[in-house]
Amino acid sequence: MHSTAIKAFIIHLDRATDRLGQVRELTSQLPVATEIIDAVDGRMLDPTEMQRVYRRHLHKPHYPFALSANEIACFLSHRQAWQAIVDRDLAAGLVLEDDVALNEDFPAALATALAYLQPDHFIRLPFRPEREHGPELFKAGNACIIKPAPVGLGMVAQLVGREAAKRLLSATEQLDRPVDTTLQMNWVTGVVPLSVHPGGVREVSAHLGGSTIKQHRSMLDRFVHEILRPLYRMKVKHTSHKQH
Repeated sequence: MHSTAIKAFIIHLDRATDRLGQVRELTSQLPVATEIIDAVDGRMLDPTEMQRVYRRHLHKPHYPFALSANEIACFLSHRQAWQAIVDRDLAAGLVLEDDVALNEDFPAALATALAYLQPDHFIRLPFRPEREHGPELFKAGNACIIKPAPVGLGMVAQLVGREAAKRLLSATEQLDRPVDTTLQMNWVTGVVPLSVHPGGVREVSAHLGGSTIKQHRSMLDRFVHEILRPLYRMKVKHTSHKQH
């Protein structure tokens, strides 16, 4: 059976009650049937489960930081959305986090992504498209699809084809870095993320009580991150361009 159905999945943490209004607004605005994915709660994550799925330095370039429980939970939440796409035999799923808002460019962005969509496509709707650059693959009106190198960060909104969802599930049974940095590594996932510009979305977590993932760090930790993060990103960028 090959379905042509598209469905939206909003990843929402049950205890994040200050985001319920945004979830309702998204549900009312989206032009396709919408389902809420109950996000995995980092506070409730079983240590045994974390040990099973999390393995440091699994892939190169090595990710220099240990993941927090919240980062692991976020990754597992996206895996639940990918699994839902496969389980419901959808052509694709529009996966959104609950701190995203749609803007006037969204209808054109989604229409362009759907027009170009293939089963193995993962098409990002970035909220900071100015940070991505790459060759243009498709254009419709004022929206275009590009192949960014490196892929931008953030997972606020993406259109995930069924085959792409299957490949991502297979490649991420164990994980060693956050979900957005994992998607930068097509040499690991077998999925080459594309982006539609403009993305038609904006990230509004600051208006919804702040991020549910970020953790408070000491001054020393922040200093170490500021040193190691750009070095890691340079390695990813270099490898991305080699793969491009």
